[in-house]
Amino acid sequence: MKTDDIKIEIQHLTMAYGSHVVMRDVNARIKRGSIFVIMGESGAGKSTLLRNMIGLQHPADGDVLYDGRSFWGLDEEARRVELRKFGVLFQSGALWSSMTLAENVGLPLAEYTDWPPADRQEVVRLKLALVGLNGFEDYYPAEISGGMRKRAGLARAMALDPEILFFDEPSAGLDPILSRNLDQLILELRDSLGATIVVVSHELASIFTIADDSILLDSESRTVRAQGNPKELRENSTDPKVRAFLTRGEPADTP
Repeated sequence: MKTDDIKIEIQHLTMAYGSHVVMRDVNARIKRGSIFVIMGESGAGKSTLLRNMIGLQHPADGDVLYDGRSFWGLDEEARRVELRKFGVLFQSGALWSSMTLAENVGLPLAEYTDWPPADRQEVVRLKLALVGLNGFEDYYPAEISGGMRKRAGLARAMALDPEILFFDEPSAGLDPILSRNLDQLILELRDSLGATIVVVSHELASIFTIADDSILLDSESRTVRAQGNPKELRENSTDPKVRAFLTRGEPADTP
């Protein structure tokens, strides 16, 4: 992979809560315009790694580079500027219940731009339409389904046309049909916007559908167990733990 192709590089990252090390020496290179999945069982540190990547938690050691520049080497104001390039969809959707969908999606625009209200409203309508929520601008989160709340959260994540989108378990709590629809939407966004997308997931159907590349975090060794395209890892890995994770739910081999 050429250096110019690398959008994000995780370098020797160690994540910890006090003296408790969650993951150590995590390394990965994420290609520009790709969908990269952080895999692992519950408690393996997937969401913690995401928090380290988006500035919500300082790593115990190591760094994350965006376009070859250190993120954690920046001062607080410079990191704030860098964060404008990110869009984040948290697992719950993290919508404000007292605000309409339009008001929720408009929050980043109000905080980070000096656009007049009419321009902000037009962008909000466009982003909601992009995720299939045209006409739902004045609805409150409690008035729509879980899948629609996820899509509204995605519209908010895209409000500032970010270079990188981060999704934390986007399919969590959705039925299989809604999950497939969301996977398709993620693929369409990658293709239409050219954004680099980082997804935390343990859902195999989604992983195999959307991932160009991935890492598998292992809670036992507390580091990266495998890296590569998940389908290729499933077919070619000789590591029993990697194969066990990627073949969950499949019939066992018979003699």
